[in-house]
Amino acid sequence: MAPKASDEGSRETLQFGTLSGMDERSLANAKRMRRKPSATERTLWRLLRNRRLEGLKFRRQVPIGRYIADFICLRHRLIVEADGPLHDELRDAERDAWLASQGFRVLRFPNRALSDAPERVLDAIVAAAQSR
Repeated sequence: MAPKASDEGSRETLQFGTLSGMDERSLANAKRMRRKPSATERTLWRLLRNRRLEGLKFRRQVPIGRYIADFICLRHRLIVEADGPLHDELRDAERDAWLASQGFRVLRFPNRALSDAPERVLDAIVAAAQSR
């Protein structure tokens, strides 16, 4: 059974639900990634933060199990990934399957899509959030 997430994505929900079993190394890595995001992640975060997209609450660089989600909306159990040029499709498929088994949906966008047509990316995120 998937843990229940609150509307706000509270820290308690994260600690006792989805993120149980996270290790200190994952947490430190997530903090490092928040401090030094890629240019694409920085752009996407500017569009998602503070409920700027249809009031959806997103967090960034959140450890989930042994993985780190780029952006996550807990209310809709939706993960948004900004994929740079070094992504391994096989590893991404394994990761996405595990996240799906935990009740999450994963949207992946190549950096090119985010730079060429950010409005399409945002429309896809809103559509995915509304589809559940």
